Amino acid sequence: KYKGNLALDGLTELSDAAAESLSKHYGKHKCNYLSLNGLRKLSDAAAESLSKHEGSLRLQSRNLLNGLKKLPDAAAKSLSKHEGSLHLEGLTELSDAAAETLSKHEGTLFLNGLTELSDAAAESLSKLERGLYLSGLTELSDAAAEALSKHEGDLNLKGLTELSDPAAESLSKHKGPLGIGGGIVVPSELQAKVDSFKNG
Repeated sequence: KYKGNLALDGLTELSDAAAESLSKHYGKHKCNYLSLNGLRKLSDAAAESLSKHEGSLRLQSRNLLNGLKKLPDAAAKSLSKHEGSLHLEGLTELSDAAAETLSKHEGTLFLNGLTELSDAAAESLSKLERGLYLSGLTELSDAAAEALSKHEGDLNLKGLTELSDPAAESLSKHKGPLGIGGGIVVPSELQAKVDSFKNG
């Protein structure tokens, strides 16, 4: 019943009943967050309950899901239904199936812990309508760049250390929110390369 941001980052476990109760927290505004960054595991039932939380949901611990680096498909399916922004920054790997499921998420998706992204996963995530944060990626294949260029929300790729000409050309076509241009973030040293293909 607390009407504000709720941070319970010290919790390492969460019962299904507690998850059901916490799913009803929304604070004064739907932008308020529920932070559970210390969780080491999350049952499918708890994930299903938390997906109903109406604010921002933060599950950023690298120990989330019992130390797994991947997101189980059942948990991905439940969490994709969450209507607020979804922070899954502890994930270091994402299966193509989980990416396809998360592409149905209607809020901003934070996946900054990922260090690699398959072409198929990039194609799926490009369907997201809101912001996509992938600042943990240091490189991007030409095919992945082409796929992500179709994404229409804010796109954060500020961790890139290199970018081929074809990839830069693809990213230069990213339209950003509502197709009005911009909305993409890359390191300053690569921005000029991307910009060189605009209006070319």
